[in-house]
Amino acid sequence: MSIVIPVLNEAGQLPAKLHALQGLRDRCQLLLVDGGSHDDSPEMAKPLVDKVILSSRGRATQMNAGALQADAEILLFLHADTRLPENGIDLISQAIAEGFHWGRFDVAFDTPNPIFKLIAFMMNQRSRLTGIATGDQALFMTLPAFAAVGGFPQIALMEDIAVSEKLKKLGKPCCLKAKVLTSARRWQQYGLFKTILLMWWLRLAYFFGADPEDLAMRYYRRR
Repeated sequence: MSIVIPVLNEAGQLPAKLHALQGLRDRCQLLLVDGGSHDDSPEMAKPLVDKVILSSRGRATQMNAGALQADAEILLFLHADTRLPENGIDLISQAIAEGFHWGRFDVAFDTPNPIFKLIAFMMNQRSRLTGIATGDQALFMTLPAFAAVGGFPQIALMEDIAVSEKLKKLGKPCCLKAKVLTSARRWQQYGLFKTILLMWWLRLAYFFGADPEDLAMRYYRRR
C-alpha cells in the first residue's frame, strides 16, 4: 500500500504525525508531497518517509503527484493532521479483498468537546447516506480505480467530493466504522460555528454549480 500525504507548512505537527506511521514502513510506502512549504517540512520529513515529492500547491495536484510515484496497488490519501486507527491498514486490505474499489473511515476529532462528537457523527452519517467521502476520512482506492476516474479533478476546492462522485460510478464505497482521528485545531482557530456555516455554504454552492476556484478564494479569504 502507498500512503500519500499532502502537506503545506506543517513543520510544527509533522514529526509526531510521521512517527506514528513508522511501524507501517515494512508494509507501506510513505510518500510525502510538499506543496511549496516555507518552513522545514520537506527536510524534516526526509528520514521519516520513503520519498519526498515537491509539487505545486493544491491538495488535488499534490495527491495526484504522489499517486503517480506510488509503487503499490492500493492508494491511501492521508492528511498530515489525521491519524489512522491501529488496524487501519488491515481493514483497508480486507475491504479491497472483498471487492470494494474504494472507501473511507469514519472520523473522530482529537478533542473531548461534545459538540465535536456531534459534528463527527453527522459527517459520518451524511457520508453513508450520500456515498461521498471527505479528505478527513482518509480516502483509499485501488490504483486501477484511481486511473479509471483520472485521479483527483484539478480544482482548488471540493476535490474529495468531486472524486467521490466519479468513484461511485465504479461501485459503492466501503464505509469503515473504525475511526481516524483528525485535528480540530482549524475549527477551533477560526471559530466553530463560523466554520460549520462556511462549510455548509461552500458545499451547497458547489452542488448548485459554483466555480471551485471562486469558492476557494472565498474560503481562504474568510479563514
